[in-house]
Amino acid sequence: MYQIKDINKKFNELKVLEDITIDFPKNKTTCILGPSGCGKTTLLNIIAGIIKKDSGEIIGFNKDISFVFQEDRLIEWKNIEENISFVLKGKMDKEQIKATIDKYLKLVKLEEYKYYYPKELSGGMRQKISILRAFAYPSKLLIMDEPFKSLDINSKQILIDFFKELRIIENRTCIIVTHDIEEALTLGDRIIILTGKPTAVKRVMELNGNEENMIKLREVIEKEFMI
Repeated sequence: MYQIKDINKKFNELKVLEDITIDFPKNKTTCILGPSGCGKTTLLNIIAGIIKKDSGEIIGFNKDISFVFQEDRLIEWKNIEENISFVLKGKMDKEQIKATIDKYLKLVKLEEYKYYYPKELSGGMRQKISILRAFAYPSKLLIMDEPFKSLDINSKQILIDFFKELRIIENRTCIIVTHDIEEALTLGDRIIILTGKPTAVKRVMELNGNEENMIKLREVIEKEFMI
């Protein structure tokens, strides 16, 4: 179990996070759902060690975390193989890197894109490579910060299906931040609903894969967001 406990964060006099406590069960996907600008990205950055908390505890996390950002962050002058290889250096030798890249590209039938450069790919395909790169990195925890935010509806659905396919193949603990209710319901095993600033945990909801359960949760979440 990963856990954050009583996390607080201020920027100057603006209190962003207030006594945030969340459990993240291993090998499950936890979606953090909250209004835009409430501090979700700040929370992820604290979990990942990118910025410091003011107080509280971070339990069970280590430095080996895969991160998918809102933008793909591919290196423009490197091809797809080189982009994936870049994050694997220092984690395995050259032969293992090559085998790992080939394995993941083959798993999702993207071998033909191995020598493509980012500029040759659509926005959806670039983000697909970004997600694949995160799964290829040898970590037990994957953090995603609104990875589908900038995509059109069709591209978003393709990427969601792609992520779910990878989750079946590679069982990781995933933390996904979103402000989209349908994304949270589609991707999550559990949903954490946050308030606006100062941000606190408003509700924790468990999904069981049952359609009736999902309909009820959707109604509850929509009411929460209207309050």
